[in-house]
Amino acid sequence: MQKDGRERVGVIGLGIIGSRVAERLRDTDRHLYVWNRSPKLVPNFLSSPAEVARMADTIQLFVTDGEALLDVMDAMQGELSKRHTILCSCTADPQAVVDAYQSAKDAGASFLDAPFTGSRAAAEKGALTYYIGGDTAAFDRARGYLEVSACDFYHCGRVGEASILKIATNMISGTSMEILAEAYGLVSAAGIDPDKLSAALELNACRSPLIETKLASVIARDYDAHFSLKNMFKDAQYGLGLGKSLGLELPALSTAASMMFRTMQKDKENGNLDFSILAKRFQDKADSEDGGKAK
Repeated sequence: MQKDGRERVGVIGLGIIGSRVAERLRDTDRHLYVWNRSPKLVPNFLSSPAEVARMADTIQLFVTDGEALLDVMDAMQGELSKRHTILCSCTADPQAVVDAYQSAKDAGASFLDAPFTGSRAAAEKGALTYYIGGDTAAFDRARGYLEVSACDFYHCGRVGEASILKIATNMISGTSMEILAEAYGLVSAAGIDPDKLSAALELNACRSPLIETKLASVIARDYDAHFSLKNMFKDAQYGLGLGKSLGLELPALSTAASMMFRTMQKDKENGNLDFSILAKRFQDKADSEDGGKAK
């Protein structure tokens, strides 16, 4: 173990965001240790979450879902102690986050519910925003670490509450993308240049950074993942599950989730592409019709 006085930190989960946060941390005066379920050829890649816990004091988790979160917490359990701060930056079902918090607490470790908002580009620039749930003192200790990848924070209450708010915001993003896809399909089928839709949106109150960015990607047919469809579908499922537990009907989210599922069923690779891939069905239909006319 390094004993030169430099902060020892870990990142578990090297996906679209985790890998970029790790790169930013690697450029600081810290010892960084990482682990991912699929091995990566990066410096200080360790053999297990337990080994990361042995080496690092602050550990940020970017795993896929609640099941993976609890698996990692179980794997680290024998190594966790009061010297550790765990930052849960995955979007998981809130009960799993609360269970992970209890696991850390039982070991004497600090734990923050710290999901983020921001894309691949934001992670590269250190411009993520973290929603923070948990003890204020733990956040104060972890703030310097988080500032490496963050431009802002919102401390929003207890562990679990930050995760609920993140799921709620993703509900809006997911359903917005589905109706944007439908609007794109309608305009295109009417023979109107989709660039005119983009221009019309600039004059309309429904315009947003999400709408602007995703429509540009759709028009360019650029579906490189900034936030994958499979992860948006996962978060939609969490939202629907929460709605059911609270006795709420969520018809817009249910419809959007159904279209996400159908898009992944059509081609399993779609799940790994950006969730703006929801619009591609209209492009495929137009391409098919144009091909038929050409014949």
